[in-house]
Amino acid sequence: MMNATILVVDDEQTIRDTVRAYLEREGYTVHTAGDGEQALQAAQAFQPDLVILDIMLPKIDGLEVLRRLRQASNVWVLMLTARADETDKVVGLKLGADDYLTKPFSPRELVARVEAILRRGRNAATTPQLVFPHLRIDPDARRVWSDDQEIELTPIEFDLLLALARHRGRVLSREQLIEQVWGYDYYGDERIVDVHIGRLRKKLTTASSHTAIATVRGVGYRFEGEQA
Repeated sequence: MMNATILVVDDEQTIRDTVRAYLEREGYTVHTAGDGEQALQAAQAFQPDLVILDIMLPKIDGLEVLRRLRQASNVWVLMLTARADETDKVVGLKLGADDYLTKPFSPRELVARVEAILRRGRNAATTPQLVFPHLRIDPDARRVWSDDQEIELTPIEFDLLLALARHRGRVLSREQLIEQVWGYDYYGDERIVDVHIGRLRKKLTTASSHTAIATVRGVGYRFEGEQA
């Protein structure tokens, strides 16, 4: 997805400049922000395709920025965390971050993560809608309805649901879901799948009493339901 617009949010000027240089070298349009207030203003002004968001920010911290972004947008969010901040990673994923990268990081790895995330958007499916009792999925529009009530999903949540629905009745392991949703070049923790599945289930259950995703302990997840 060349010519994509990326917002880099970090309070360290050196990191902003380095990341910007690497991304611009790959053809991306890059804007930067040094604190949480600037990040929200820039996100509204530039409507980026992806936000690289540090957690430790002045004025408004990164988790609060993420929460506010998710209230208004499904923009891709790659979160930056310190190595010891396991809690921040989990909270960020629960708030809707799509991926995370631990500091210190290689700029080349960050660019690879960005490319992998944006490829998921570019390679959106062109198949007909998938219709199940109480659930309808439109791969082209990337929209989901439960009993005619639309469910707002993040990009990762949608891709997980679509991957499971396309293989209904079959168990997909965390590794298989990572390959299909995050891509073969994902090097993060497999538990990221559990966090996003938890958020996806909560949204599906809130919209309808019918839960379509079953856990197969020690193996993975299975989508249950016959196509209409």
